[in-house]
Amino acid sequence: MTDGSGGARHVIPAAVERTYGAEDLGATGLFGGGFINFGYWQGIDLDRALTEEDRIAGQRALYRHVLDGLAPGEGLRVLEVGCGMGAGGAVALEEYGFALVTGMDIHPEQLRRAAQATAEVCARRPGELRFVRGAAEDMPFGDGEFDCLYSVEAAQHFRDLGAFAREAARVLRPGGRMVVATFLVPDADPVRARRPAELLPTFAEDLDVPHTVPELTDALERAGLDDIRVASIGESVWPGWDRWLDRTWAPGTWPHNFLLAYREGTLDYFTVTARSPQSGATG
Repeated sequence: MTDGSGGARHVIPAAVERTYGAEDLGATGLFGGGFINFGYWQGIDLDRALTEEDRIAGQRALYRHVLDGLAPGEGLRVLEVGCGMGAGGAVALEEYGFALVTGMDIHPEQLRRAAQATAEVCARRPGELRFVRGAAEDMPFGDGEFDCLYSVEAAQHFRDLGAFAREAARVLRPGGRMVVATFLVPDADPVRARRPAELLPTFAEDLDVPHTVPELTDALERAGLDDIRVASIGESVWPGWDRWLDRTWAPGTWPHNFLLAYREGTLDYFTVTARSPQSGATG
């Protein structure tokens, strides 16, 4: 089910509009199975030729890694911020026992694709999976509407992490948990933050924003969230992604610079978890 509420309020950055609209990034050979992420390749043999099945398994595994971090339980209401084509929402619903999964995305074309791709799941589980238009910085939901929130490889597109953190804190119930998985600059060194644009056109063209780990964690703390934890999962992401690129990109071409950026310390892939304080908690 798709709900277009709130969409008129949201201006899509030009590079995001193009990449997920006319260019349809998810339809390229780099991705598959309805997912758009670099993948979590732990347990996949990278010393042999990788298959499309390996690629999809890695992308699904990244969602499972994130969803496991929510400490999920039966009957919870969960929000995905930046749901893309909906495959992750379907995994959340069918494998984790949530009562309601809401996928939110700023791009109407992605919402259309998500509704189409998950039509069978929605028919089998009516009312349990829905897609809503909204921005990370301005979510069209009520206070405390969700038990947990997650975002997989979308926060690098967010323009205002402070607004995202405030909205996440607002829509989570007291005690609710959140997990964000994305690639970030590891520290606040301004020289390091300028480096991604030198290596990767996605940063130079303003599709991706070189957010730093301190920028995100500080935003979460200012929003009133606590129990903030940061974990690098780069070793399970970047080498597998780079091996997959070998199928379509020659050595030395720019997409391979993601692995270079990781090895030189410019970028890493992180999961960042936080919790909304229990009602009445202090400190």
